[in-house]
Amino acid sequence: MGDYNVVHVMPWGGAYAFYFFTIGISAALFFLSSMSWFRAEYAPLRRGTAYVSFVLLLLSAALLIGDLAQPARFFYILLVHNLNFGSPLAWGTLNLVLFAFVSVAYIVAVHKNHEAGGKALAIVGSLLAVSLPIYTGYDLTVHQNRPVWNTPLIPVLFVALSFVSGAAVAYLLVRGDAVLSKVLRSMMLWGTGGIAAMLVSMMGTTWYGGVGSELTFMLMTEGGLGFVFVGLGMVIGTLLPIALMLLPQHRPQMVAAAAVLLLVGGFALRYSILIGGQIVQTYF
Repeated sequence: MGDYNVVHVMPWGGAYAFYFFTIGISAALFFLSSMSWFRAEYAPLRRGTAYVSFVLLLLSAALLIGDLAQPARFFYILLVHNLNFGSPLAWGTLNLVLFAFVSVAYIVAVHKNHEAGGKALAIVGSLLAVSLPIYTGYDLTVHQNRPVWNTPLIPVLFVALSFVSGAAVAYLLVRGDAVLSKVLRSMMLWGTGGIAAMLVSMMGTTWYGGVGSELTFMLMTEGGLGFVFVGLGMVIGTLLPIALMLLPQHRPQMVAAAAVLLLVGGFALRYSILIGGQIVQTYF
């Protein structure tokens, strides 16, 4: 009888973690830019965040297309009759394309300072922007046999990660504005607190979720992946920024350092959740 080996690979590689990271920040920055049409304190964010959002959107599209074995397939799925509307990926593709068109029109409105068009595009674009981290979360949570992924918390967690990361980038862009810096600091602080609570809940249910879930918990909290998830994601990228922002004398330098750490933690959490949900299947 012939011998054979079955090699189990992770279908979702690390490039998707970069995609989740950049598209989430792009969505959050668009939302913050859109707020400038309705709240005066957000006015300094209008142009800078809109431009950075669009650059990150282009980078996200390049990451998504480049990860395909045959990049031309991306254009094939743009044909409506080829889409499976029972799949989150189908809705995500439509969402991404529509968001790109709206972003281009929005940048034109921002450049011309066209208030009526800017407000209308801000509303439509914000709805599409919020949907981007939601759909990426659903891409994971619909996988019923993958621990960590298969929880209703994932789409909510991804939205929170997006807004915290976006607020961190925005803070670094407009550190000179005292009023706006205070608003963004509050957004980062409360958002990170919510993320910490969701991580505790998610990992608690993973720990007690059966053999596969318990093994996933062990793999995500030990070794190399444990360093990324616990060390970079939870301690350095979540708890430490909260501590820095809660200091009695939270100087701008401290909050800026917290913003940088939140970006590190935001990517580390996305990466470890993406890899952690697949790693058990590589052993069997």
